[in-house]
Amino acid sequence: MTTDSRTALDRVPCTIVTGFLGSGKTTLIRHVLEHARGKRLAVIVNEFGDVGIDGDILKGCGIDTCPEENIVELANGCICCTVADDFVPALDAILAREPKVDHILIETSGLALPKPLVQAFHWPAIKSRVTVDGVVAVVDGEALASGRVAHDHDALAAQRAADDSLDHDDPIEEVFDDQIACADLVILTKADLIDDAGQAKARAALDAELPKGVRVVSVTEGRIDPAILMGLGIGTENDIENRKTHHDDELDHDHDDFDSFVVAVPEITDPAEFAARVERAAEEADVLRVKGFLPVAGKSMRLLVQAVGPRVAHHFDRPWGEAERTGRLVAIGLKGLDRAKVEAILAGERVAA
Repeated sequence: MTTDSRTALDRVPCTIVTGFLGSGKTTLIRHVLEHARGKRLAVIVNEFGDVGIDGDILKGCGIDTCPEENIVELANGCICCTVADDFVPALDAILAREPKVDHILIETSGLALPKPLVQAFHWPAIKSRVTVDGVVAVVDGEALASGRVAHDHDALAAQRAADDSLDHDDPIEEVFDDQIACADLVILTKADLIDDAGQAKARAALDAELPKGVRVVSVTEGRIDPAILMGLGIGTENDIENRKTHHDDELDHDHDDFDSFVVAVPEITDPAEFAARVERAAEEADVLRVKGFLPVAGKSMRLLVQAVGPRVAHHFDRPWGEAERTGRLVAIGLKGLDRAKVEAILAGERVAA
């Protein structure tokens, strides 16, 4: 059978997992990989920044049905802006794998807009081979219960108000709205951190924005039956034009509202003390997101550090092996993020307010 003659049943289903920085996308996908029940999976991971942290986390799973070569990282820019340059070749590589993959998971960066990516599934080079099984939006339940789409929304709003050059809506709110508008399913994460009243508030906020009939599922630490995410069979590309977003009238978009850079970190001795530095960087330098790996003195395992605003989590994930014990963290913030200040804080220095 030729590629052009494939029927809808022959096409490989793809689940697009979208969500804001630190919402829990990678944790969710890792859980799905670990409970795939024999289904052969592949993952395309789109990073914002120069270091492939999320892809490296997933590659450390050691899962036979999703070997490392089935995890493809795209770090050359937002996937919705680089579809032709990056996404299509990544699909080509995955679809050429033997044995054939059963399902592809696509983790977008926190800044990606789902609609342009879904629209790309109409391209001749793609449409006969893959289909969008569904768009899954991952939402930080703890933040939403507090009336925000991100943990440090208040600081971002204050920064925007102080900047007279900005004449558009909060970019974070726009990204969030566009992700929700394209969702076929919403995963509300960090359910263990919010009480019943918080759950009700978060769900009410989603209900006010979600298209009719879109389900919301609450989870803790990404634990969910993969059958809830995969096998939706929606074919979202066939309905995407009916999903209205902030950017429908734009020919393209950019992410000039955000900056990211890599910070080199030497070997540390105290993970808890370093976590306090990351928390300071969020509070004193308005860092939105930090993620990366660090070497710890006397430890053969690498320390995975992830932070959303001042919320910092860290744990040893796997041995360094033959990899160079080099600490690297990606810092992400709004345009104008003060690199020197962030680096100084992470180095343990005190900086002027």
